[in-house]
Amino acid sequence: MISTKVKLLLRSFEQTSYLIFVVKWLFISAIVGILAGSASALFLVSLDWVTTYRETHTWIIWLLPLGGLIIGLTYHYWGQEVVKGNNQLLEEFHSPQQIIPLKMAPLVLFGTLVTHLFGGSAGREGTAVQMGGAIADQFTKWFRLKPRDRKVLLVIGISAGFASVFGTPLAGTVFALEVLAIGFLRYEALFPSLLTAVIADSTCHWWQVGHTQYSIPFVPGAEPVGILWALLAGICFGLAALTFSTIVHFFGDVFKTKIGYPPLRPVMGGLVLAVVIYLLGTTKYIGLGIPTIVAAFSEPLPPYDFLLKILLTTFTLGAGFKGGEVTPLFFIGATLGNALSLFIPLPVALLAGMGFVAVFAGATNTPIACTIMGIELFGVECGVFVGIACVTAYLFSGHTGIYSSQVVGSPKHGLFGRSTGKSLLQIKHLKSRMK
Repeated sequence: MISTKVKLLLRSFEQTSYLIFVVKWLFISAIVGILAGSASALFLVSLDWVTTYRETHTWIIWLLPLGGLIIGLTYHYWGQEVVKGNNQLLEEFHSPQQIIPLKMAPLVLFGTLVTHLFGGSAGREGTAVQMGGAIADQFTKWFRLKPRDRKVLLVIGISAGFASVFGTPLAGTVFALEVLAIGFLRYEALFPSLLTAVIADSTCHWWQVGHTQYSIPFVPGAEPVGILWALLAGICFGLAALTFSTIVHFFGDVFKTKIGYPPLRPVMGGLVLAVVIYLLGTTKYIGLGIPTIVAAFSEPLPPYDFLLKILLTTFTLGAGFKGGEVTPLFFIGATLGNALSLFIPLPVALLAGMGFVAVFAGATNTPIACTIMGIELFGVECGVFVGIACVTAYLFSGHTGIYSSQVVGSPKHGLFGRSTGKSLLQIKHLKSRMK
């Protein structure tokens, strides 16, 4: 009889602790979600304005070196503590050093807008994630939270930024949990991450800021032949992700090695980019490239579009311009899928949608989040094909990625043994020493 009462008492205490946990994170998530969602709304509106201005005043592209100088000087003299960007969020999660300075948010916002205004090829995810992470981390000192709670704060900052900038709260939730370490999900932050993502996305919509709509009008049945074609496409998407990750780090290393004074790197990069854009005679490969992404779902495009986007984006980011990699990865994946429709007998819209999320999955090592994103954006009917493409791309992209501070918690298959606990950057250094 006593043991039964003790069990009931313990169970009651357990449920009470859950309630306290829910109330606590409901309060914090609401604040972070509203602030991060509002920041994303401001960013998206501003980004739309600078993009429109650039497209109607294309002469401004010749000022890319000036834009690079502005960004370079800004980060060199005022942003040394936040120059690592997304990697800094991952490093602070795994090896906490100090609260992320709040100035990361306005600096990356300013740098990204300058990049897009003058014609750099970059994205927007990195900006939103860094703003969300910087905003969230301030509550560590304001609320005097414990180290384990700070880790949750970093997660919800990432989920809020990602969900609000793309309009995908479920994908944002899982992305924040999955991106921290390859092969592991941080389930202790699942509830706060979901709550913050939903609130941030709703806040962005409350500001009446919408997102681009995509459509896959026809999805064939999941027959064995179709599955095999999806696997082949996934391999191509994974190799594209591997190529992107390798080249972006290559250009970054080249600029750091050849140009000692950091502010000059984007200046020289901007000069080269301006000349290249002039020689190409088109602006379709700079900025976000949303019109081309939309077109990839319905009309034939030049089969080399994805290659040019890879080169321009990796060069832009490697030179030190600001922004994100994800929307360019959407461009690369969608246009590659469009090109694959020339010999893979699947609907062009389906292949574009598969590539849209699969190249992203391979480059960020987040196949589950990207599968969910595909379902959120294109509908549940394409879920099987999207899932196969994302998981296959994740496998064939190897142990590389756009986030060098991402930790390998569990290798992608048994041939690599057990968990290393090392970051992708550490693995890269080990491989170079072995050579």
